[in-house]
Amino acid sequence: MSAARDYGLDDDYEWPRPPVGGWTADDLDELPNLPPHTELIDGSLVFVSPQTNFHSRVIRLLDNALLAQAPDELDVQREMTIKLNQRNRPEPDILVFKADADTGPGQTWYRPEDVVLAVEVVSKDSEERDREAKPRKYATAGIPHYWRVEQNDGLPVVYVYELDPMTKSYVPMGIFHNRLKLTVPFPIDIDLTAVDRRR
Repeated sequence: MSAARDYGLDDDYEWPRPPVGGWTADDLDELPNLPPHTELIDGSLVFVSPQTNFHSRVIRLLDNALLAQAPDELDVQREMTIKLNQRNRPEPDILVFKADADTGPGQTWYRPEDVVLAVEVVSKDSEERDREAKPRKYATAGIPHYWRVEQNDGLPVVYVYELDPMTKSYVPMGIFHNRLKLTVPFPIDIDLTAVDRRR
């Protein structure tokens, strides 16, 4: 039985084979036919499963709210990679970055020093990455704020973390149900119960 055929591919399909030492962050822009939202974690390609309604709606809610509330010197982008180093280029669901880090329409990644906040919405296939691996890597790279979003009875719960620059690790700052109200990285007030509203 052919794995390629199991996925609806013809028998001649060749899966990407990593070079010795694994892929690099720059390879991610050059490899042909990668599925959307492919990430690089520790030199390995990570393919994500299709989004759920919850995942997509939380991204929409947070993206719109953050964009509306961010000061002019910051911008918000969804599903763009951060080149943490040569072996790691994860793609947070949302990131807030310094507006002057935008290099134009062909840009495919941001530097960690330009990212102010990384947000991950946890799905079944990303639990370990979003709870353990990615926050550790984001903290080591110096990204000052990290949010992890989990689902509870169909509503988002936001776990907020702030970087301790001495230890290069995240410190929990709160767990938010129904309403997310913060003063950092800028004043933020989001009605989390609005996740299913269209407007």
